[in-house]
Amino acid sequence: MRVSVDISLYPLTESYVEPILRFIERLEANPKLQVVKNSLSTQVFGDYADVMAAMDTEIEAVFAVLPDSVFVLKLVGQDRYPVTDA
Repeated sequence: MRVSVDISLYPLTESYVEPILRFIERLEANPKLQVVKNSLSTQVFGDYADVMAAMDTEIEAVFAVLPDSVFVLKLVGQDRYPVTDA
């Protein structure tokens, strides 16, 4: 089953931009995921097991460095990857 996740990371620190960018870069480096960024959140699309494994690994990595961080996740039980008609 393919899923979609809308995720926002809020590091509770004055230097919040770099941890967010690192988190997104790590997700983008995963060849099993499709990642779409915007100014409010990041969307991740892929097979449920692959997406959840990546979320587990990457969220734990952020908490290891910045335990005072907040994640907001919204999951949809289908692939909502944006398709453009070209």
